[in-house]
Parts: sequence; structure tokens; C-alpha cells
Amino acid sequence: MNPNILQEQIEYYRERASEYDEWFFRQGRYDRGEAHRQQWLTEISEVESALFSLGLYLSGDILELACGTGLWTQFLAPSATRLVAIDTAPEVIALNRHRLGDRSVEYIVADLFNWTPTQKFDFIFFGFWLSHVPMDKFNDFWQMVGSALKPDGRVFFVDSLFDRTSPAINHAELHQQGYAERKLNDGRIYRVVKIFYEPIQLEKSLQDLGWSGRIDATANHFIYGSLCLSRS
Repeated sequence: MNPNILQEQIEYYRERASEYDEWFFRQGRYDRGEAHRQQWLTEISEVESALFSLGLYLSGDILELACGTGLWTQFLAPSATRLVAIDTAPEVIALNRHRLGDRSVEYIVADLFNWTPTQKFDFIFFGFWLSHVPMDKFNDFWQMVGSALKPDGRVFFVDSLFDRTSPAINHAELHQQGYAERKLNDGRIYRVVKIFYEPIQLEKSLQDLGWSGRIDATANHFIYGSLCLSRS
């Protein structure tokens, strides 16, 4: 993987901070009609329900990787004894902080490819981040996650299925070559890492790294999973 693409990815998400929620809520260039929006939001609700079903796991010391604008942080904060949220873009952390208001969240600006955890957490969450991890960093990323997890801790993630209706209408055609071209509202174009997984394929890869759990997919748009480290 060309290291320049990782720098482009960081720059893209810094510049896109104020536009990010348009993608999540299917607004502006991501608006593909009401039927599409309702299906998208229904599938988001399915993922939220799977997250909430973890119950007591959503407590104690919680770590959110690539926390973004707070769309998921807002669900983690109420039940956390301590919540640490990390992102490489200070611009999205500012938006996250605004969305969460006065809630006590510890924010860290850091590049996750160069960040080393110094403590362990009961629960680790990351949303729409795994697909931006290059394949040559996949094992190292999951090793880092495991090193930050308490023995009885759990990991939950959500990401994108290969879905041609997910990008903006004026984005380049989606493909499965490990990267994607993304356009900002002002027309600037960046390359980002974008790797799509199928549940069975990803489950097997993670089992080989010592993880156990279930990975599911919604009807069209999302993949999500709940995992823990296998006990030897």
C-alpha cells in the first residue's frame, strides 16, 4: 500500500469533517430518494439494536477508535464509567465534543497506526474504520486492539458492505481494489483506503488471529460484529 494514500486519507477526513454527517443521514450528494434513506436508516437501527443488546458490556472503561463526529460516541457515553475517544482529525473531535455537550469524554488526537494503548478497556468500539485499514496493517491493528482489551472485554464494530449506493452520487464508481476516490462538496478529490469484507471471510481471518464471535450483515449496507479474544 502506497504510504501517501494514508496521508491523503487523513487530510480527506480532516477536510470532510463538517460534511461527514451528510453521508450518514443521506443528505446532499448522498440523497438517493426517500425509499433508499428509509432502508438505510432501518439498517442503521438494526446495528444500533445489536450494539445495545450487549447490555452490561457497554459499561466500565470504554475505548472508541476513530470516533468521528460522535454519531456512535453518543450511545457509548451514558453507560461508561470512563470513555476515551480517539481520532486523527482534531476537526471531527471538535464536532464530537459539541455533539456530546457536557458529557465527560477524554479525547485523544492520534494516528491509530502509530498509537499504542497504555491501559486496558472493558469495551472497544469502532465504526466505519476497519475498511480504512490497509491489508498490510490488518494483523497489527487487531493485535493493538487485543492489547487494549481486558481479559473478559468485548469489541464491537460496524462498517460498510460493498454497496454502490453508499458513496455520493458524483463519486467515482465503487470497486474492490483496496482504495476509493472520494470527492468533497467543493470538488476536491482524495484517495482513501477502502476494503470491503463479507462476514464469513472476515470471521475466518479473525479466528486465525485468536478472536471469536459473530459477524453479521444487514440486508444491503452494513457489516457488524461482536468479538472477544479466544481463551486458550
